[in-house]
Amino acid sequence: MKISATIIVKNEEAHIADCLASLDFVDEIIVVDSGSTDGTEAICRSSTKVRYVNLPWEGFGRQKNRAAGFAENDWILNIDADERVTPELRVAIQSADFNRFSAFRVARENYFGKRWIRRCGWYPDYNIRLYDRRTAGFSERAVHEAVESQGPVGTLIGNLRHFTYSGISDYVARMDRYSALAAEELVKAGRHAGLTDILFRPFWTFVRMYVLKGGILEGYTGLLLSFLYAQYTFLKYAKARELDTIAGKDF
Repeated sequence: MKISATIIVKNEEAHIADCLASLDFVDEIIVVDSGSTDGTEAICRSSTKVRYVNLPWEGFGRQKNRAAGFAENDWILNIDADERVTPELRVAIQSADFNRFSAFRVARENYFGKRWIRRCGWYPDYNIRLYDRRTAGFSERAVHEAVESQGPVGTLIGNLRHFTYSGISDYVARMDRYSALAAEELVKAGRHAGLTDILFRPFWTFVRMYVLKGGILEGYTGLLLSFLYAQYTFLKYAKARELDTIAGKDF
């Protein structure tokens, strides 16, 4: 089965070369760039397998669907620039039963710095990444987008290696943007953040990650991640409440 890989990027020169190298088994690679100012474009254009397209940003889900629209093949493998297809996953993809399933989920092997985090809810972290675009596609959310399939979904053996955050500064830098997008999605969905959300949801996030999801067994890193995600939850709901306040609502 012929497969087209899709990647959306912006200023990913630190990651894109290794990402492309892990995709040498696919038939083509579509890279949709939303305005890189570093060496991302030059790296992409150096590969004869890459079709490079520059498009304005329209949100994660929408951008990924647009990338699939440029593909010559119906089966799409979507990955991010900071992800790598492992040898085990490559074999599983090449031997997948494309006649039986409309999409396949894969386990993500998430890293904080150089450490693979096996707890905190970070593994196996299944996501649908290989799908038939005729019967599946990304939800067009601004953030936390996911593939929605109309047909049966299979599970592939092997991990998608994900270099999630390089460290604390990387997480904090992205937390502000992602929490703002998530707050907008909450308000758009008609959900309103009350004081109980702001007070208790961050605490529950910490307890779930550190205690229920085994973060305590990750030592200091587990404590750190649980605390950082609690901060993210606080910001998401606080920003949602702020948006309601600006709109003249209060809950």
